[in-house]
Amino acid sequence: MLDFDVSEYKERVSKVKNRMLEQDIEVLVMADPANMCYLSGYNAWSFYVPQVLVVALDLEEPIWFGRYQDALVGAKVTTWMHEENIIAYGDDYVQNPIKHPMDYLAQILVDKGLSRKSVGVEKDVYYFSARAYECLKSGLPDATFKDATNLVNWVRIVKSPGEIDYMKRAASIVEKAMQQAYDAINVGTRECDVAADIFYAQVSGTEEYGGDYPSIVPLLPSGDKTGAPHLTWTDNLYNDGEIVIIEIAGCYRRYHSPMSRTVSLGEPTPQVSKTAEIVVEGLNAALETAKPGATCEDVEAAWSSVLKKYELFKESRIGYATGLNYPPDWGEHTASLRPGDKTVLQPNMTFHCIPGMWFEGFGIEISETFRVTENGSETLANFPKPLYIK
Repeated sequence: MLDFDVSEYKERVSKVKNRMLEQDIEVLVMADPANMCYLSGYNAWSFYVPQVLVVALDLEEPIWFGRYQDALVGAKVTTWMHEENIIAYGDDYVQNPIKHPMDYLAQILVDKGLSRKSVGVEKDVYYFSARAYECLKSGLPDATFKDATNLVNWVRIVKSPGEIDYMKRAASIVEKAMQQAYDAINVGTRECDVAADIFYAQVSGTEEYGGDYPSIVPLLPSGDKTGAPHLTWTDNLYNDGEIVIIEIAGCYRRYHSPMSRTVSLGEPTPQVSKTAEIVVEGLNAALETAKPGATCEDVEAAWSSVLKKYELFKESRIGYATGLNYPPDWGEHTASLRPGDKTVLQPNMTFHCIPGMWFEGFGIEISETFRVTENGSETLANFPKPLYIK
């Protein structure tokens, strides 16, 4: 059931160990399910309880550590490591105010002679609680703890050919889902019914391959609410003259290809039309700048130069690295397309470039996921960018 050859997983672990050496980390404890999947292959909706992957310089293979019912079959059939490196805790540890799974993990590390090492933990991830950290520290009083947040994420930023293939499949799925959204959004239709149609298209995928659940639900603000990003849907009806923003992603085996577009139900105002044209112009400028050797801030500067022509300004970043992830985010938490980010673009880095513009009363979102190529960049999906008028 592995998504990649075992040799690719081993190569990833080797790269992570090299980065650990650079940061003087001997034992790495990861709770981010994307990093766990990247290094071990494990893929399940079990991240609502404590689970980690441990990589140690002294151990050949990682250790998967999680709940017994997840280890019994799930971890064994989705990971590549030997069975002795899949270690489970009992259900009596789950949501128990007296003891915690990290108490058990600490004892395992003691038994393996790793209790006096430098231990890196992901302090700033959604899935590693303050209690988990405190229990692990309490159980390893002789260890030196270091913040290893995003250590693995930066290894993930350059994709393998297999990962790029998965993202291109995700792009085909998002094309289908976006077309479904265009077809479903009509005056008098309920917002929730459009969301349901999008979900169906995302999961059913294409004739060649099915889709996975994206890390973010469809974002579908309409009317005045389009001035606020990240709103979802209601059971309200769409009205004539409204603007509707669609921000969705295709997902294939946890790899994402996000896209956003904007629909006008009826003839848009001149301000809306002009803003959409500016966003497309700026997006194209950013994509033309994205190439090996350019920096993330160079890409943002190309966008900003377009805005300056029209005396406009955007406060937020215009994009971020994307690819493998789990809820609640499809971003990789590494490079951002914004001023000050001097990350140098390399072939097979992938980004979601989303230069949305939000105002009081309306907003415009038109975005692309792109791959850095050997001499430029390519968008993964093929879908019209201009404001869509129904």
